[in-house]
Amino acid sequence: MEQAMWVRGGTPLSGELRVYPAKNSALKLMAASLLSADPITLLEVPRLRDVDVMLELLSHLGTRYAWEGRTLHLHTPEITNTVAPYELVSKMRASFNLLGALVARAGEGTVPLPGGCTFGPRPVDQHLKALRALGAEVTEDSGYFTARRVRPLSGRVVFDMPTLGGTEQALLATALGGEATLILTAQEPEIEDLCRFLAAMGAEVRGIGSSILHIKGAKRLNGVSYRIIPDRVEAATFLLAAAATRGRITLTDVEPLHLDALLDKLTQAGHRLEVGPDWIHLEATPDPKPFNIEAREYPGFVTDMQPLAVGYLAAAQGNALVSDRVYPDRFTNVPELLRMGGDLTLKDRVLSINGKKLHGATVKATDIRAGAGLVIAALAAEGESRIEGVQYLERGYEQLPERLRSLGAHVGLVTDEPVLAVAAD
Repeated sequence: MEQAMWVRGGTPLSGELRVYPAKNSALKLMAASLLSADPITLLEVPRLRDVDVMLELLSHLGTRYAWEGRTLHLHTPEITNTVAPYELVSKMRASFNLLGALVARAGEGTVPLPGGCTFGPRPVDQHLKALRALGAEVTEDSGYFTARRVRPLSGRVVFDMPTLGGTEQALLATALGGEATLILTAQEPEIEDLCRFLAAMGAEVRGIGSSILHIKGAKRLNGVSYRIIPDRVEAATFLLAAAATRGRITLTDVEPLHLDALLDKLTQAGHRLEVGPDWIHLEATPDPKPFNIEAREYPGFVTDMQPLAVGYLAAAQGNALVSDRVYPDRFTNVPELLRMGGDLTLKDRVLSINGKKLHGATVKATDIRAGAGLVIAALAAEGESRIEGVQYLERGYEQLPERLRSLGAHVGLVTDEPVLAVAAD
């Protein structure tokens, strides 16, 4: 039975909320746990569908795991299987990075093309380029990629563009006994977190936070207890929801430096912001100004926040232009916002938004962040909305209805009962 979220809009969000640790970082560190035969402890891991899928994958490869509250214990004394099953990899793109970890630890690995959210082409060419540049032998057969280590993995990788997945793949492939210089790497906070995690395990990583990384792997990586960084996209979701509803919110356990581009736009819109070392307070202006967005790689306005901002801008007053250099076709929430009365026009991969008061409607999420953008719009709209595709939201947001209710929102989940066909006499 499928669930849907109902949202009765028009209530300003108000209150204090703790930001949970980052799902996108947790998944990378979980993949990196394969590199050590020692126990790994990740503190405060988000309990999400994507985390459950990654645990199923790791279990298939030889990992034992146990939850202790929100603490996750991982232990992979040996790799028992080097082939990742399609039925699990197809659910989540982040699982493709297991290929580098398997090559490093077991000497070979086979992983099919990844799945996950569908909002345009998301190729793996930079992943494969990195592995081959490091000396791995990579072959493809019917959508399955096999990489083999024929010599110690080392070399110089020059990426064609900043690539989050490709950078992670190269780091995982070389952290255990390899060595590499990586040029034009992604600079996302999740890459920094992975680098610090590998360093804590015993690898040497230089240039953390820059576009050039040098990693010298250790012959053996140690176990470690590690705390994951806060989720910047979750923080952005709640900030934009509070701004869209003309409310006020204080976020704690957050890293403001990871949100510079968004905070600049919110300030530009006229919202009042106060920032501390690990907290952000937003007090919305009743008459915000619109702002334009060109989504790009971090530290720019990142692509994962673009659908959130579109939901906000659709319900604000004034004209705005939005484009996305990373995923130019990432506008899957636009047809749904039109159902809510939005005035949006997509032409030549540029979205023109004439912000206005929206009304409640039945809409459907098609990926994690597009769904969150619809929630933001529904919170600001008049009347009640029904958001289908809740399974996408559950991949990226833990206890979203409960946490929104703690801020005064009128939201909840409803379960659709199956319709039984009645045979004619």
